[in-house]
Amino acid sequence: MFTGVGGQGIQLASKTLALGAVIDGRQAMMCGHYAGAMRGGQTDASVVVADQGLRALPILPSAWSALVMSEEYWEPTRARIRPGGVVAVNGDLVPEAFAHDGLTVYRYPAQQLAAEAGAPLGGSLVLLGAYCTLTGLCSTDALVRAMQRLVPPYRTQHLIGNEAALRAGAAAAEPLAAPAWSAPAGSGAGGVR
Repeated sequence: MFTGVGGQGIQLASKTLALGAVIDGRQAMMCGHYAGAMRGGQTDASVVVADQGLRALPILPSAWSALVMSEEYWEPTRARIRPGGVVAVNGDLVPEAFAHDGLTVYRYPAQQLAAEAGAPLGGSLVLLGAYCTLTGLCSTDALVRAMQRLVPPYRTQHLIGNEAALRAGAAAAEPLAAPAWSAPAGSGAGGVR
C-alpha cells in the first residue's frame, strides 16, 4: 500500500512498481485512490504482486507492507497493515514518533536523496527504490525500465533524474533486509504480496 499527499508521486511510484514486477516476470495489479485535489489531497494506491495469476481487483482489507511519503493520511493505511508488516518511510517528512506499533519501519531521507540525485521532485521514486531493494519485490533495473515507459513524452526531461532517484534509493537500502519472496519469480513458491 502506498500513501501520501497529492503531488508527491504516489501514483507514478505505484504504477512503476506494478509494471516493474511484470517486467521481472511476475503478475501485478494496481489500483489508485485519490481525492479531488490534485495537490495536497489524499492519494493512496494498492499494488498486488504475485508469482501466480491474479483474478480480482486489488481491494485489500489488509497488506503486508506500506510505502509512506507523508504522515498526513497514514492512519487509514496503518489500520490495514498486518502486525509485523514492513513500512518504508520518507524520513524527511514523517516524524520519528509517528504511530507504527507492531510494524517494522525503515526510514530513508527521500527528499534529501532525491535532491542529491538531481531530481528534487523524485522523493517517491527514491523511496520506491529503497523499498524494492529492502524487500526484493522488484529489481531496480525493472523499475527503471517501467518508469521510462510510464513517463509521458512531454516529461522526458525527467527520465535521467528519475532513474538517478530510483538508483539512489536502491543504494540507500540494505538488500533483502525484509524479503518479500522466498523463491525466484516463476517458481510458483513465492506467493502473493
